[in-house]
Amino acid sequence: MEQRIDTQKVTPVDAAGADPASVPGLTPPRQAPETEEKALSLEKTDPTDPAEELDAEPEPEPEPEPAEDVADAPSADTAGPDFTASDRRGSITADATGVRLQLDDQEAEFHWDEIGAVEVGASRRRLTVTVHTPDSRWYPNDVEAPNKARAQEWADELDKVLDAYFED
Repeated sequence: MEQRIDTQKVTPVDAAGADPASVPGLTPPRQAPETEEKALSLEKTDPTDPAEELDAEPEPEPEPEPAEDVADAPSADTAGPDFTASDRRGSITADATGVRLQLDDQEAEFHWDEIGAVEVGASRRRLTVTVHTPDSRWYPNDVEAPNKARAQEWADELDKVLDAYFED
């Protein structure tokens, strides 16, 4: 029997395989050290940097516009229905930007285009929300309600908000 020695192909490693602290939705992707050095060197030698242009006169700053009444100005957060449920340790928020899950000092924010499905469940005095992403990951969170009826109210309110924002 004859054995062949082949060169093995190197496949890219998933970020979680290289960095156990990397969790999609919770932490931003880390840059490679040489990429960071290149970015820093490019910032220092940027030819379009106005601070390095000695001949150019500074442009006058535009005059500030009069402030509009905040109540009259529409904002992205008030564009549609929103939902917030919280207890002593965490919270669940769904609004026009997406879904935010918070537990103690950890927070995960998912925009609507990053969400594959949202699972809602109420049992006894707990509202449980699980956000599923298209890459087959899920992120559960739950909050404790003051009573069973309030937990069911939260589930119904969240269903209405999800119906408003979630594309079928």
